[in-house]
Amino acid sequence: MTTNPISRRWFMQDCGVGLGSIALASLINESAAAAADDPMAVKTPHFPGKVKNVIFLFMAGAPSQFELFDNKPELAKFDGQLPPAELLEGYRAAFINPNSKLLGPKFKFAKHGQSGAEISELLPYTAAVADDLTIIKSMKTDAFNHAPAQIMMNTGSQLFGKPSLGAWSLYGLGSESRDLPGFVVFSSGTKGPSGGSSNWGSGYLPTVYQGVQLRSVGDPVLYLSNPAGIDSRVQRDSLDAISELNRQRLAVTGDPEIATRINSFEMAYRMQSSAPELMDISTETQETLDLYGVKPGESSFAKNCLLARRLVEGGTRFVQLFHEAWDQHGNLTKDIQKNCLATDQGCAALIQDLKQRGMLDETLVIWGGEFGRTPMVQGGGNDGRDHHPNAFTMWMAGGGMKPGITYGGTDDLGFNSVIDPIHVRDLHATILHQLGFDHQRLTFKFQGLEQRLTGVEEAHVIDDILG
Repeated sequence: MTTNPISRRWFMQDCGVGLGSIALASLINESAAAAADDPMAVKTPHFPGKVKNVIFLFMAGAPSQFELFDNKPELAKFDGQLPPAELLEGYRAAFINPNSKLLGPKFKFAKHGQSGAEISELLPYTAAVADDLTIIKSMKTDAFNHAPAQIMMNTGSQLFGKPSLGAWSLYGLGSESRDLPGFVVFSSGTKGPSGGSSNWGSGYLPTVYQGVQLRSVGDPVLYLSNPAGIDSRVQRDSLDAISELNRQRLAVTGDPEIATRINSFEMAYRMQSSAPELMDISTETQETLDLYGVKPGESSFAKNCLLARRLVEGGTRFVQLFHEAWDQHGNLTKDIQKNCLATDQGCAALIQDLKQRGMLDETLVIWGGEFGRTPMVQGGGNDGRDHHPNAFTMWMAGGGMKPGITYGGTDDLGFNSVIDPIHVRDLHATILHQLGFDHQRLTFKFQGLEQRLTGVEEAHVIDDILG
């Protein structure tokens, strides 16, 4: 039997795992790195966009618009009375019964800034940046339970398996960061979002575009550190060998998941140094820490807001902060105060920080949940609201939006969006437009169809809210 032993010299020279290949890789510039096997390469949109980055402050669980942004004197006037029968005709609710009575707002409102935006006393920090906000009071959606509504807000569909807004953004534009993920997710509050990782998944897009969940304390990513006995040289040699084998397989099959695997391994390697540096907020000035109300070593929603700014500063394309704590079927008065204390300062500080750094114009900040709450009471204690898809409030700031305006409106009881209603699909079309995309042309062929974020249903860019 003839043997054909493989020498160490042959393996080092021909498989490209030696020091020469490492040196060569370090000399490749960014444009060369954006070759066909780099799915994260920066791409050109359909037209010049006004937005480079997006930060989505997702208030999972659905905050009550009646206690925060949608002041309804008529609702207060009819507190404790049954709503008009015709209002509830054909209406589907998650839990409340037809005999539920109207519940007036629990907190006071005042007008703020030159815009005169009406904002609740629960949000003093947000009120201070009222003139930077584009407040939308006429949002509506199709879903009235948390998981499908969250997935719809993030993917445009109530069905699992669709790409998220962040994944579409990354697919369309690529990432400007070589050392940090292009799409990052943080989660705070009492638990993770009801829709789970589908909220930031890539669906039928290559998995390289899915969100990467980071932790704000401890190791940013579990298992990022090398195990015992593996030093940086051994790790680099191993990665080079695996990468070369993957590239050879990619050349044969053209499978985008192989390119995803190559990218993931290399990103993990770079993140071993970049991620701890990102999380070290002790390098921020005391003035900045005080602005957000955060302390090094402590986890909070406000700290995640600061990390979001650091990420977009470093080239991350899309950052999403989930705060799952807003599902107040009961104990509304106490819990919504607690939620506002946890989130109000961080949201406002993010806008102020981006603005003073000259970053707000190219960064779109979005605030909102998956749906709203009912004007009717839920719970025996007269202190809760049910899920409500017909009307809710969101706000945006920066990113070419028209600041200092309140757009749309609801009826006197806040039951339906009646003035300039905006569907979730319209919101998505508008966000993509600001990124430089025609939502009908940003597509990915899957199962024989050109799929898109806004689906086949009608969707419109809301020109009236654009600056």
